[in-house]
Order: sequence, then C-alpha cells, then structure tokens
Amino acid sequence: MPSLIDFRRRIRSVKNTQQITKAMKMVSAAKLRRAQDRVIAARPYAKAIRELLANLAAAASADERSADSPWLAQREMKRADLILLSSDTGLAGAFNSNLLKASQKFYEEHSGVEITLTLVGRKGRDFYRKRNATILSEHLHILNKPTHQDAAEIAKESIRRYKDGETDAVFIINNDFKSIMASLLSVAQLLPLTLDANAPVQTDYIYEQSPLDMLEALMPRYVEVAVFRALLETVAAYQAARMTAMDTASSNAKDVIAALTLHMNRVRQAAITKEIIEVVSGAAAAE
Repeated sequence: MPSLIDFRRRIRSVKNTQQITKAMKMVSAAKLRRAQDRVIAARPYAKAIRELLANLAAAASADERSADSPWLAQREMKRADLILLSSDTGLAGAFNSNLLKASQKFYEEHSGVEITLTLVGRKGRDFYRKRNATILSEHLHILNKPTHQDAAEIAKESIRRYKDGETDAVFIINNDFKSIMASLLSVAQLLPLTLDANAPVQTDYIYEQSPLDMLEALMPRYVEVAVFRALLETVAAYQAARMTAMDTASSNAKDVIAALTLHMNRVRQAAITKEIIEVVSGAAAAE
C-alpha cells in the first residue's frame, strides 16, 4: 500500500500536468480562432477558381490543339503523386493516425500504381521513412503559419511532373476543418481536373485570349491554391483536435486527482484508526 507521502507526490504531479494541459488548451483556442478566420477567407477563392477552370476546360476542349494539352489529356493511371499533410507535433488525439490510415488505404486501393509521396509534417515523414516509401520531397515546420509561397513550393514539383508526363495524377490527403469537435478527412484529386457532370457549365463567354492558353496559365495556379487551402484547413483542424484533446486530458486529470485524494483519505483514516487502537490497547494492558 502506498504511503501518504506517495499519494501526495502523485497528486502534486497530476496537478502540475493538469496546469500544462489547461495552458495548452488556451493556446490552441487562440490559434484556432486565427486559423478559422483564414480558412473561411480562403474557401470562396478556391471554389471560384475551380468553377472558372471548369468553364475554361469546357471551352478549351473545342480547340484543335487540345489533344496536345497535358491538362486535358486522359491518361491511364500507372503513376501517381500523393501529397500528405500531417502535423509536426502530436497531442492531438487521432488527428495524425487517421491521416496515416487514409494514406495506407490509398495505397491498398491503388495497389498497381507507382506512388510517389510529397510529405508535409514530421509525423507523416517519420511514418513513411520507416517503410521505405518513394518520397519526392519533405516539408517540415510549415503548419506554424503557412503561406501561399509554401504551397507553391510544395506543389511545384508535382505540377512539373504531371506536365512532363512523369506522373499521371496528383492527389492530396488532409483533414478539412468542420467544427471544433470534428474534422473531415479529405482525399482529393488535383490533377487531372475532375469536373462534376451534374454541374451546369457555362461556355458562352467571349475570351480575349485562347481558352487553351488561359488554361495553361491558370492550372498551376489552381493547384497551388488547392494546396494552400488544404494547408489552412489542416492547421485549423489540428488546433481544434489539440484543443479537444487537451480539454479531455484536463478533465481526466481532475478525475485522477479525485480518485487519488479518496484513496489518500482512506489510508490516512486507516492510519489514525490504527494509532487509536494501539493507544487504547496500551492503556488497557497498563490497567
């Protein structure tokens, strides 16, 4: 049975841990507010540029040169680039494990495809380094404050590889921010651009430049914007997951403190009762 000193030390240790988790929750809450504002601001632009490219692709398909355009080509997928967005640190519940499971499922679903990875975040990097995966590039410490330049650097090599025919498709896996309590795992195809067959596509625009030339100029921009939006979504989802995990840890620490305090009081009461019995027994023996 642990002594009273052991219980007090344990309670003090748990209280110190509880103070840390509460502080981390407050930090994540402040960061989440800023990250959420950036996500909300980025979503309309990402949606608008995708709709614009849908219109351009429909118009460019009528151009006689469209057969030579890599952006409109439909290839059999034998090689694919996968961009995986994870975090550099943990303490966020199942945030990273869900992403890694989704990437493993992607491998299983594309078993006959040669997959090349672009890894953002230390957790994903460490996971796939141990598995001898084909890694195109690694990007660490970006999620602290991602910029469009970071997104362009991440997407640059995959865009070049797709344009030069070195890969047949580009995918991205990340967590989209849904709410403080939940995130949505996203597996999206960036290239080739997939169009919604049910969405109305307007093609009656008058273009000053050739739609094919405009598509050539805007497709890299679209991929960069999609990666940037995914980075912002990942940051917000990570801070929300970390805030929730730290809140749960603080609540669990409170329960542990209550349980330890109860056991300590029982041990103390048993010690007092034993001392009283010894005093009474000694007095009775003296008589």
